[in-house]
Amino acid sequence: MEIAEYRAKKQKEMEILLYDLIKNWEDEVVEFKEAGNDYDKDKIGRYFSALSNEANLKAMQHGWLVFGVRNKSREIVGTNYRNTEGLRTLKNEISQDTSGAMSFIDIYEVYPEVDGEVRRVVMFQIPAAISAVPTAWKGYEYARDGESLKPLSQEKRERIRRQTFLDWSKQFVKGAGIEHLNREAIQIAREKYKEKMDDEHISAEVDSVSDEEFLEARKLVVNGKITNAAMLLLGDERYDYLMESMPEASWRVYDSKDMVKDYKIFKIPFITLSDRITANIRNLTYRYMPDQMTLFTQEIRQFDPWVLRELLNNCIAHSDYSIGGRIYVNEFEDKLILTNPGSFIPENIEVILRPSYTSPFYRNQLLADAMVKFKMIDTETTGIRRVFSIQRERFFPLPDYDLSQKNKVEVSLYGREIDEKFTYLLHNNADLDLATVYLLDQVQKGKRIPKEAVAHLRKHKLVEGRADNLYLAAPLARSDDDKAKYIKNKGFDNKYYQDLILDYINKFGKASKQQIRVLLADKLPDTMTDEQKERKITYLLTMLKDADEIERDGNSRQLAYWVKKQG
Repeated sequence: MEIAEYRAKKQKEMEILLYDLIKNWEDEVVEFKEAGNDYDKDKIGRYFSALSNEANLKAMQHGWLVFGVRNKSREIVGTNYRNTEGLRTLKNEISQDTSGAMSFIDIYEVYPEVDGEVRRVVMFQIPAAISAVPTAWKGYEYARDGESLKPLSQEKRERIRRQTFLDWSKQFVKGAGIEHLNREAIQIAREKYKEKMDDEHISAEVDSVSDEEFLEARKLVVNGKITNAAMLLLGDERYDYLMESMPEASWRVYDSKDMVKDYKIFKIPFITLSDRITANIRNLTYRYMPDQMTLFTQEIRQFDPWVLRELLNNCIAHSDYSIGGRIYVNEFEDKLILTNPGSFIPENIEVILRPSYTSPFYRNQLLADAMVKFKMIDTETTGIRRVFSIQRERFFPLPDYDLSQKNKVEVSLYGREIDEKFTYLLHNNADLDLATVYLLDQVQKGKRIPKEAVAHLRKHKLVEGRADNLYLAAPLARSDDDKAKYIKNKGFDNKYYQDLILDYINKFGKASKQQIRVLLADKLPDTMTDEQKERKITYLLTMLKDADEIERDGNSRQLAYWVKKQG
């Protein structure tokens, strides 16, 4: 279906829904407002809370706030409330003050024809309050009473709070007993728990009890019954068939043409899953220059081990096991992509990066609690923030969370630079807060950011270009002396030197280290010492080798030639 055809079809569907909402206006999950040119955002927030709570109480998935329709007569009069870009911004604005950083599911602009005139209507789709947690605006919970907006009554509040989550991890595995668990996995759990608690008395107590008593105390076993959480973390692979859906994980490695080169399937116990998968990942040494004012390279592993374990264990903790599916770790030359079944509960990553954010609930509460006790994860929010902080400290791109697919979370972890200016900006501006670094990361990846975010980055001279073609600003030298030194020492960029080397090899078939020294002798900055030039040449050759552009034609570093990489 063409895009234009799809949009026309969607417009027709929303227009039909609009007239249906008008016809059934008595329902307390829809509110109409004329909202000519503007409308108080605080009132929108209160209606968001009220309609969200009412949708929950009526077992509906969402409610509607509609602008451009008179409340009393239900006449479609049209509205000029914000433009399309302003409506996108409103989503973020509303999430700032709602409980759990909730926001609209979507906002639709509909253009019905009334008396021969096309009129604009804005339809805000509001999610129902999550089970057992009323939706609040600025700390206050609201509800509807007929057409009136009122504080949520005690009776309605209790009806919502009495709702309970069906915690998958807390359910029992039919037919499973302590004998179906893996004894080595339980021993690992004991040791990790003692490390976590770091108390001699607790360690002595753990050592004195049986496996069943230890797990009973952690609520993973209840009256001899094995929970899903216990079986997932500590179960014996031979008995995974006892679970309704057998949990699995898969590691796949891809070549430069994105073809699978190798793969492995992993089963329970998941307490060791992150260690088993990371043992297969090629965590190569990456060399780069984080500061434009230095000639020395920095060596670092592509992926921080703690970050790898945290992201893998987050996949375990937050997967929706009730819908089945595997956890995948897909390894590419420049990044890892991890996926797990289930939606992302906070709905967007930006809210989690705020220091004050607290998740309203966990999908697998018992499982998450156990994983924290066994030193597998931090709490959900602090763990993800720390992942972002570590990438920032390494001057690497931040992780990307793709939440566009239903019942699937995908996170990309980068193992090398995208734009060296991002690296320089982070190195030279150590005091940048994480929210600003996140915006810079979005810019280097070519993603659009809100106008106010662009203004913020411009104010601090971190970006250049038009709003629709934004790019990172080149870091400035820090003083007049630095500027002079920078001009003298910078020479040409790395790509220029690498292209010279490749052109030479392509023309003559091969090149010795000495021939490359001669080639670059008058091209490298005069201010470099011979040792620095040698180090620079080694760096350039290593980068080309890591990029699979060249290779040695023999094992001897002294006698071998550099040639074009075959295959």
